[in-house]
Formats: sequence, structure tokens, C-alpha cells
Amino acid sequence: MIVEGERIFAAPRETVWKVLNDPAAMAATMPGVESFDVHDDKRWTANVKIPLGLGGLKMKIDMDKTEERELEFASLHVKGQGVGAMLNMQTSFEPSDADGGTLMKWSADVKLAGPVGSMGQRVKRRGRGWSGRGRTRITAKIYHKENLS
Repeated sequence: MIVEGERIFAAPRETVWKVLNDPAAMAATMPGVESFDVHDDKRWTANVKIPLGLGGLKMKIDMDKTEERELEFASLHVKGQGVGAMLNMQTSFEPSDADGGTLMKWSADVKLAGPVGSMGQRVKRRGRGWSGRGRTRITAKIYHKENLS
């Protein structure tokens, strides 16, 4: 499943880039994160609980930055495993200057396997909700960072 979009942030590209490339800041924007470990500047792991019906799905998610052109482009390979589910995702973002801020184009090619993957549209709707909450939290982080500078 391909999901993509764009968002304008009222902050300079440098600020947006710093937040999007700070694993700890990104962990704080991800819904359901229970713990987060940074291995180095290109690899990190999150343990998350994804709310799907009763109880939720616990998943270990490994993230590897696969490409980076500072202030222009970054891509990540994301691999997750949990009971009854496997996640494989390639995602990228491209910030550019826009009137009064930064335009960020993003896309993700998401593959889910296992019983959770067969839930199809329900998972897709949840993913859009998580993505929206994540973007709202990213906006707050960028705003906070910009006002501290």
C-alpha cells in the first residue's frame, strides 16, 4: 500500500530537517511508543503498542536510514515484527523552501503480512490516523524547536 502526502511547516527547512532527523524527537511523535533505543545516527529501534481492537499489537520496529542528502532528501527502511504481524516499509521525505516555511513531501510503501495484514482497510484507516497524529506532533516539535532557537 502506498501512502503519500505533503505538509507545510511554518519554520525554516533547517529546523524541519533537524527535527525529522533526530531519532529521539521522532520517537516522541510516534503514537504507541513504549521504548526507544538509538544505536547510532542511522539506526534505531522502537517498541510500540498499536491499538487494534482489544489490547493492541506489540511490535518491535527497526529503522535504518538508507539515504540522505542533507536538507533535501532522506529515506528509511522500516522493519517490524510482532505476534501475528510483520511490517516492511520504505519511506522518504523531501523538504523544500515554501512561502513562509518548508514544504515537506513524504511517501511510504507499506507492506503488512500475517493476520493483521489481512485486515486491509481497517489497518489503512488506522495508519492514516496515526500519520495525522504524528504530523501534528511533528509540527509541535518543530514549533517548539524554532521558538527555542
